Amino acid sequence: MIPFSILDLSPIVEGGDAAQSFRNTLDLARHAERWGYQRFWLAEHHGMPGIASAATAVLIGHVAGGTSTIRVGAGGIMLPNHSPLVIAEQFGTLESLYPGRIDLGLGRAPGSDQLTARALRRNLASDADQFPRDVIELMDYFAATQRHAVRAVPGAGLNVPIWILGSSLFGAQLAANLGLPYAFASHFAPAQMMQALALYRATFRPSARLEKPYVMLGFNVFAADSEAEAQFLATSMQQAFVSLRSGHPKRLPPPENGYMDRIGPPERALLDQVLSCSAIGSSDTVKLKLEAFIEQTGADELMITSQIFDHSARLRSYEIVANLHAALG
Repeated sequence: MIPFSILDLSPIVEGGDAAQSFRNTLDLARHAERWGYQRFWLAEHHGMPGIASAATAVLIGHVAGGTSTIRVGAGGIMLPNHSPLVIAEQFGTLESLYPGRIDLGLGRAPGSDQLTARALRRNLASDADQFPRDVIELMDYFAATQRHAVRAVPGAGLNVPIWILGSSLFGAQLAANLGLPYAFASHFAPAQMMQALALYRATFRPSARLEKPYVMLGFNVFAADSEAEAQFLATSMQQAFVSLRSGHPKRLPPPENGYMDRIGPPERALLDQVLSCSAIGSSDTVKLKLEAFIEQTGADELMITSQIFDHSARLRSYEIVANLHAALG
């Protein structure tokens, strides 16, 4: 069976705060380590009331320091927000503290709205070539022999695995050209998934970092001990996504009975489309959905995400998936 990993957005729930989110994130990571998950990733988002992982490198250090063996990383760092040198130093520091356990996934979206992007002091001028150049510059800072006069200390000579993240053909082509592993955001933007996978695999160029294509796909799971409970738990994510797409992001709300019956056709169509790469149900249902998705895509690894309001229910969802993974072998 292919490896399963976890993407945690460190959700801030209604009635909660960031401190509680961080405690829950570390608790989930410790469970994930015991359950045999391959890696535990956190994502950079800014100005989002329901996501606590804005200072992604800091939170990665917190999780890595509270675990022992599981790989911990960024899924991802939004590189246009940062100097490549700063990211090299941050992840060089993390790799020096937790050798052999740190991953660096890179995305080109700002992870924020335009006002927040300006507050981050990004260069908002459109330049399609800047992200590839920044990725190459960042990779060079990790090289033992560098082309730049400036050195990343720590960073130079360290083997930090770099991934390209994306939800379009752009990221697939860049990952293929650079010979890097590719993570596709199918858990919220699945429209171009199959095209992107085909392009990445067809145009992949082997590199010193990776000999053959390697694809990790995002997949939502809302697993519970009954179908009804799983459907109920999923309504928190459904509410949050509708609010986000309508321009009113909020903290992760508690689940609501009958939510899908009360929304209109446009909202239902939105959820059907963006959450098409999902499994909602008991163990048997989730097993069938996972197997079908892996067969359809040929994924090399799945990145499981479960945006569930109640922390104990979220743990149970991941535990069910881990039990399925162990059983499928």
